[in-house]
Parts: sequence; structure tokens; C-alpha cells
Amino acid sequence: MNKVVAGADEAIRDINDGAVLMLGGFGLCGIPENCIASLVKKGVKNLTCISNNAGVDDFGIGLMLQNKQVKKMISSYVGENAEFERQLLSGELEVELIPQGTLATRCMAAGYGMPAIYTPAGAGTEVAIGKETRNFNGKDYLLEYAFDADFAIVKAWKGDTDGNLVFKETARNFNPLMAMAGKITIAEVEELVPAGELDPNLIHTPGIYVHRIFQGVNYEKRIEQRTIRKKL
Repeated sequence: MNKVVAGADEAIRDINDGAVLMLGGFGLCGIPENCIASLVKKGVKNLTCISNNAGVDDFGIGLMLQNKQVKKMISSYVGENAEFERQLLSGELEVELIPQGTLATRCMAAGYGMPAIYTPAGAGTEVAIGKETRNFNGKDYLLEYAFDADFAIVKAWKGDTDGNLVFKETARNFNPLMAMAGKITIAEVEELVPAGELDPNLIHTPGIYVHRIFQGVNYEKRIEQRTIRKKL
């Protein structure tokens, strides 16, 4: 199976209106910038996006929100995006806010082939409304279902032609979990090397999970909030 594709446009070629997408990254770190740009260019609509956050107004998933491509956003943090706020308050955008650990574990469950998990996060709060609750050893747990995503789109530091991936620092948060969980996983990497060149002991995502891979270009690597110390 040849997993290498020419670029982002080819990698997302069969993502159509109404698709459910997982998009890796944490804040603006480790987001699949090239694939997002191609999705914006393609103009697909009515997407459900599962991501830790919704980007910022002019970058990341924020570009898709500006283009009115997202029907529903499933996230744990959305505080840096004014357009997201506007669409939420106007009723244009469906939003499911869930605890960050629950988001991660629902990704993991999908990757492991588990239909659901029980978690104490959100028990006794508005998060629990309409959900099955069970008590284990005197503590309430919510039933949360594994995600069912058509595509997982991730960004890695290095990858090889067999699809093995290595993530760097903060980008290792959601990317490996999502890479396991999509029906089709697309990986863009900063450096693509021949199979066998990566140290097997350092591989975070085995190539068996990855269906398409390409070397990305022109990464901006923005900082979501830059905080600096005052000059003494």
C-alpha cells in the first residue's frame, strides 16, 4: 500500500460535505495547517469538527469557521475565537463542550475499538443531562460514547513512507490519540523520510493507523497567546 500522496489537496480529496473530522493539535501547536488550508480552498460544508479547540479568528480551524464550513464543533476549549463566539450566540453553530480528559478518552476509545467509556468527569453537572449514570464503589460515572469520525487529520514532526509518526513536545497531546481513531487517517509531517530511518523506539504512532502521508510546507507555527516577562 503506497501511503505517500503529493500534498494536502490530494490527501483531503474525498472529504465531502457533512463529513465528521478529527483535527489534531493543542491550541495552535501541532495543528494540520496544510490540510486545513486545503479544506478551506475546497469549500466543503456542514462539517462536524472534533478538536481540542477552535483555533483563532484568522488561523487554524478559525479559517473554516470564517468560511462557514463548520456545522458542529466538539471541543474542550474555545476561548480565543471571536467568530466562534458570534456563531454560537447567533445559533449558527452547534457546539458540544466536553471536559478535556473526556475528549481525549473518547478519542482513545475509538482507536482501541471500545464503543464507550465510563468517566467521573461531569457527573452531577449539566454535562450529565440525558446521559446514563452508573455508580461504581460509591462514585457516579457517566457513560460517554467513543467518537465515530470519518477522517482523522494530524500533524507530526517526522514520518516515514510507511506512515510511522513521531510527534514533538506539545503536539503529542491529541495527535497520537486521533491518529488511531479515524476511519481514514491523514498525516502531514514536517519531514518525510524513507521507511527504516526512524528509530523504532521513538515512534509514537505505528504506520498501521495511517492511510495517507505527505510532507507539509510553509508552517507558520503561531503562538496562541504570547506572554513575555516585563523588562527589569
